Order: sequence, then structure tokens, then C-alpha cells
Amino acid sequence: MLANRSIPRCTVIPQLAYRDVEAAAKWLCDAFGFTLRVGIGSHRAQLNVGDGAIILTEQHGEMQSFPDSVMVRVEDVDRHLDRAKLHVVRILRAPADYPYGERQCTVEDFAGRAWTFSQSIVDVAPEDWGRTSGVI
Repeated sequence: MLANRSIPRCTVIPQLAYRDVEAAAKWLCDAFGFTLRVGIGSHRAQLNVGDGAIILTEQHGEMQSFPDSVMVRVEDVDRHLDRAKLHVVRILRAPADYPYGERQCTVEDFAGRAWTFSQSIVDVAPEDWGRTSGVI
């Protein structure tokens, strides 16, 4: 697995939805001592939490059944998706490569919760794809 600086190194990463991501990031850092890892405009942020991390995402709409989700780092997104398909998952986002050095897909489990699986494919600094580094 690559040591991608764009995605936290931990294996399981909660993705928490907030209406105001920047305000939530500031509050969580101030109140809980987390540190900003990467700020991605006003719609996304990564925070360091000890040796783990959380990702804050922008919440859309009044009532989302599952506004939060989980990201899991895997060695091979395509192979992982092939296994999940055997269990009749709904594919929300097909595997794709992103400029921040990850290949990702998102599926829905049997209960309707979203899971994103992410594979590091290249090490990219946040500044190289137009974002801001914090403490990495």
C-alpha cells in the first residue's frame, strides 16, 4: 500500500456529515483537540484524531436516512468490489481514479448504509491537487 498523503493512513475512517464543514472542523479541533489534516474547500475536511482520522463531509438535504458513512482502505478496489457484488450490494459510485491519488468506489449495504472503499494508487500532496495541507 502506498503512503498516500492525501488520504489518512488508517484502515477504517468514519465520514461524518455536517451542514457547515468548516465550522464543524474548527469546533472539533477546538473542543476535542483534533487537528486539521487537509481542508478541501467548504465541503470536506480531514481531521487527525490520535493515530486515526475522521473525514467531515457536507450534509445535503433535511433528512438523509444515513448521512454518515464509513471509508475503508483496501489493497485492490476492483477485487474488493467483485467480492461485494457476490452479496448483491448496490453500487452507488463505480470504481474511479481521483486526482488526490486514490481509486475509490461506493456501495450500499443491505441496510442502506454507504461504504466507500479506497485504494492508494499514487502519493500526491494536497497542494498538487489544489487543496490545503494541515498536520500530516
